[in-house]
Amino acid sequence: MDTFKDRLEQVMARIRGAAEGTGRGPESVSLLAVSKFHPLEALVVAMECGISSFAENYVQEAAKKSDALPKASFAMIGPLQRNKAKPALMCCNSIMTLDRPELASRLARLAEELGLKREAWIQVDLWGEETKMGGCGPDGVRPILDALSGSSALELAGFMAIPPMGLSSAFGELAQFREEWQQRLGKKLLLSMGMSDDLEEAIKAGSDQVRVGTALFGARG
Repeated sequence: MDTFKDRLEQVMARIRGAAEGTGRGPESVSLLAVSKFHPLEALVVAMECGISSFAENYVQEAAKKSDALPKASFAMIGPLQRNKAKPALMCCNSIMTLDRPELASRLARLAEELGLKREAWIQVDLWGEETKMGGCGPDGVRPILDALSGSSALELAGFMAIPPMGLSSAFGELAQFREEWQQRLGKKLLLSMGMSDDLEEAIKAGSDQVRVGTALFGARG
């Protein structure tokens, strides 16, 4: 029977092979387990296998799982409404779908008021698909950075993206976009791209984090 441990070993082997194939160490790529819609019991099994970082799409689900699993960390990877900013900060260590300056300002202010330190990832969309997957276009990054400037509570980690399926040039374009902003800001920016079906291509292009759901937890029922 295919177990979570078996699937995890397969995913880690894929990450290791892709990283080493481009001269990188496997430790340079982090694995974020996408646990959205999967039951709490599945996360418990994952933690028993050494996974401690999970990603959720909805604040209510993240809050419920975070309360039940205080030793785990959670990332918000679904679209975030301003009125859900406070509960999202309280249950998630990372907000990965920052896509507009108004949200950035609100998150930064609330994090400071709550005495929390959180990671912020700007979700970028270089292909004009914002209405499908969320994210800001290339011109939207600077206003978000301006909204974050001066905040000691909300630290910019890097960029997250969900490229269009089948677009072979997407990962390279994202890597170049990250490089351009690293040069402008004079600081390292992480890049979160690649999922179950395409993590090898993402890693070869320079991804620092892959977000994997189906290949770990199996298809949702």
